[in-house]
Amino acid sequence: MGKKALINVDYTIDFVNGALPVGQPAVEIEESIASLTEKFLADGDLVVLAIDIHTKGDPYHPETQLFPPHNIAGTEGRALYGRLEEVYQQHKENKQLYYMDKTRYSAFAGTDLDIRLRERGITEIHLVGVCTDICVLHTAMDAFNKGYSITIHRDAVASFNQTGHEWALRHFQDCLAAKVI
Repeated sequence: MGKKALINVDYTIDFVNGALPVGQPAVEIEESIASLTEKFLADGDLVVLAIDIHTKGDPYHPETQLFPPHNIAGTEGRALYGRLEEVYQQHKENKQLYYMDKTRYSAFAGTDLDIRLRERGITEIHLVGVCTDICVLHTAMDAFNKGYSITIHRDAVASFNQTGHEWALRHFQDCLAAKVI
């Protein structure tokens, strides 16, 4: 088995209970996300915080027409939610923790994530965060297409669309050969 990394996707105030809230399902995964982050760091594995960033009113960004403004650069809504923010503050100097901005659904789109994973010999990624059927799904699809093995932590993903959430969990297994644990 190769090296592994945990990728935390968009677990911010705006996505939990802010400008584009998942709501209670996202609140309920707080402890799982924080605990998994601590475990991966304690085990010496890479932890990536892949966090959505936007410019308010950007007419060229495809999400501008789809969603209300969210995760705007420099706003409180872009801060990590709850205990994950505490874990980040405690470990932010750790070289195994990488905070990265992303501007699209997938953490791989337009970022250096693939290079960072490959230079560390990582072949297995574990995904947590929100939304199961949007950014987590698109990140998993890109990971699959790049040859990574994928694990989704069921108790650490959530969506504002329960039907989409359940569909995505099946899709991870049935079409992306992911383990859903």
